[in-house]
Amino acid sequence: MPGAAPESFQARLDRGPLLADGAMGTMLYARGVPFDQCFDALNVDRPDLVTAIHGEYIAAGAELIETNTFGANRFKLSLHGLEDRVRATNVAGAAAARAAREASGRWVWIAGSIGPIGRPLAPLGTVKAGEARQAFAAQAKALAEGGVDLLIFETFSDLHELTEGVAAAKEVTGLPIIAQMTFTHEGKTLLGHTPAEIVARLEELGVAVIGANCSVGSQGVLEVMEQMVLVSRTPLSAMPNAGFPAYVSGRIIYFSAPQYMADYARQMVELGVTVVGGCCGTTPEHIQAMREVLRTVESPPPPRLRPRVTVPAPPPVARPSPPTALAARLGRRFVLTVEVLPPRGTQEGPELEACQLLRQAGADTINVPDNPMARLRMSPWAMCLRIQTDVRMETVLHFTTRDRNLVRMQSDLLALHALGIRNILVLRGDPPQLGDYPSATAVSDVKPSGLIRLIKQFNEGHDLAGNDLGQATTFLVGAALNMGARDLDRELRVLEQKLRAGVDFLCTMPIFEPATLDRVLDRIGPLPVPLLVGILPLHGLRHAEFLHNEVPGMVIPSALRDAFRAAPRNGREVGLRFAEALVAAIRPRVQGLYLIPSFGRYDRVLHLVQTLRKETPAPTDP
Repeated sequence: MPGAAPESFQARLDRGPLLADGAMGTMLYARGVPFDQCFDALNVDRPDLVTAIHGEYIAAGAELIETNTFGANRFKLSLHGLEDRVRATNVAGAAAARAAREASGRWVWIAGSIGPIGRPLAPLGTVKAGEARQAFAAQAKALAEGGVDLLIFETFSDLHELTEGVAAAKEVTGLPIIAQMTFTHEGKTLLGHTPAEIVARLEELGVAVIGANCSVGSQGVLEVMEQMVLVSRTPLSAMPNAGFPAYVSGRIIYFSAPQYMADYARQMVELGVTVVGGCCGTTPEHIQAMREVLRTVESPPPPRLRPRVTVPAPPPVARPSPPTALAARLGRRFVLTVEVLPPRGTQEGPELEACQLLRQAGADTINVPDNPMARLRMSPWAMCLRIQTDVRMETVLHFTTRDRNLVRMQSDLLALHALGIRNILVLRGDPPQLGDYPSATAVSDVKPSGLIRLIKQFNEGHDLAGNDLGQATTFLVGAALNMGARDLDRELRVLEQKLRAGVDFLCTMPIFEPATLDRVLDRIGPLPVPLLVGILPLHGLRHAEFLHNEVPGMVIPSALRDAFRAAPRNGREVGLRFAEALVAAIRPRVQGLYLIPSFGRYDRVLHLVQTLRKETPAPTDP
């Protein structure tokens, strides 16, 4: 029976190549556990199954096995309602691995597996760095309590998140740490860090091993290792996927053969990599093939005390001058933009006719929402393109974070720019539960201020991963502001994040009395970007009560509702009169209006546009 470690982990690394295990999730899936089940919970519910898989890897020749705790942090466990089982899940995961080691009769190293929290950190996402650090600390502490020999942070795409995890683990344990990032086809992380940058940062943190896992298969990881080995003074690890997965006959299949991966393992060891193993799709057969190949490596790699290589920064991409007519008008004339909803079907004739009338009346742009209230409508892209092509009027596309992951978000931005849709209003989007398909899933990989930062990076000529776009985009990016928010303190904190991200203009949700604007400007003073205030002429008491009581973020003053009650037969006139008085009161202090018709009736906002343009005719654009 194995007892205490025969040597320190660092001493073992100094002796030469160390073979790790392969995928746990792949093996559980092969035994009938569906991917939508919480794999980590099996440590408690079916520990014998987890122990048996560990045993297969030990029998195949693995000298290091990883606990089944990749997603056992409170964020990921909360997706299964298990956030209160962090300690139990991780302690049980360590116990299952220890049981396999005891049963094998030989010493193997047990690495406590820690993966990302599954949500982007601020400023791109909503999770604060301190919250992530607390989650990592709780998991690392539980794994140490369970008796692991070291910790392995794996499959991280955000270097900032990984550094928070490593720092947290160092605060609560004294265990050695393997820290691994995952890389794209371009040999960078998703957020644009190069292998050399990863090495430099992780060496500052004093981890025991630096490496890459998952990523794009053996060849891609070898290319990353070729860059890391030039600059690293720390042992390296490589644990690639078994190629790309495919969905075949209802099963997810990986196609890299054991001998193929074993040959790359040999190349990596000969290059100077110390720890090799596998990630998704790898099995005990792959590990056994690696063991056989590594036995033929005649001597350990030479010391890798190589001079550091300075990676020059790419030359900056010059940003073109402001591209859109709206960009030229903001801050130079009083802007009028009108919201026009896409149709529920395929015929947009009435909406295009309304746009023609608004253009003739003097409106500057048309705002096109993206499935407001999460109710199905024609794609706003198509609507924007038809308006710009047929009506020859610029649009402002509402672009929500609700429906897109990071890849789709960037792809869509490139497509919009190619179509000539370049004024973007960034919104979170109404939750699906409000709309036609309440069971639909919201993605929300990033928060609005994070998307603003992403778009600004596009305007500098690079995607989120730092890849050159070939030419900088020329988006004008706006954001929403709810001046009537019930929690105004929180709304203003979010506003500050949007301003820091570089937003170009703000559109507010509708306000219904000057005091709403006064309250905000008294708190924060003049805004550094143009402010377009939302104006929605109400149709009567039922309309006002519905918005006030059923639509999130809408607050209708009691005085206005009382006015509707006093004139039940003249609701439309009362609503228009209040809107006109509101516009007159706030106009000197704002840079434009965002006019919002209701129920598809454009006569009221058309009247406001005509009245305002008669008072101040639109000047010629600069």
